[in-house]
Amino acid sequence: MTVKVLIIEDNPVARSFLCRVVRESFSDAMEITEVGDLENARRQAAKLSGGNPEISFKLILVDLELPDGNGMEFLTEMAGSPAIKIVTTLYSDDDHLFPALQCGADGYLLKEDRFEVLVEELQRIVRGQPPLSPAIARRLLSHFRPSTSDSGTMPLNSGFGTLSSSHAPFANSRGVALDPPPEWERLTPRESEVLTYLSKGFTIKEIANLMGIKWFTVNDHIKSIYKKLNVSSRAEAAVLASKQGLV
Repeated sequence: MTVKVLIIEDNPVARSFLCRVVRESFSDAMEITEVGDLENARRQAAKLSGGNPEISFKLILVDLELPDGNGMEFLTEMAGSPAIKIVTTLYSDDDHLFPALQCGADGYLLKEDRFEVLVEELQRIVRGQPPLSPAIARRLLSHFRPSTSDSGTMPLNSGFGTLSSSHAPFANSRGVALDPPPEWERLTPRESEVLTYLSKGFTIKEIANLMGIKWFTVNDHIKSIYKKLNVSSRAEAAVLASKQGLV
């Protein structure tokens, strides 16, 4: 099955560059749609999905400064989409970074980075990690580091969707672990299989190969698992899987 990708970038040269980055990053068959403004991005998103999120774009790269508005508007509008949404921009300051994450961006890449760096960072998706340019990763660490002196841990509510959470699941105020929530019973057989592999340390790409499905599909299953189990990491999901005898 062909993976559908949407690239929103008004500069033709940058758009062509990002297409090359995407094709180099993944081995899956790609169908890339390129647009230069918000109007056409909205039109393409509506045309493809037809109201059905299952057939929508799986990967979206969006620039922040566009001729007819700001890419953050599109991020907000696509909040309910299962697509992986990644900002591709020249802005590395807090005024652009944190609002973009709050609007639902799953990653933040700087177009000024070298081709091979962008490819490497985009491939982090396959490993279940948020794609972040090195400069952005350092900025995030610098921003949150002062908070570590209070609790000893870095806050996780930094805007990476299912990769982060603002609370500690399955623990009461004294840190005592609680039983899994009833939502556990709602895991589909496919989700249970993904969770089993995930708990054993397999990467998203390895799970996809083992199950004979696309890594984008595995990523969707993981998002659903995290949401149903109210967890924010592979480790927390693995603990529950162990309790249920899956690993």
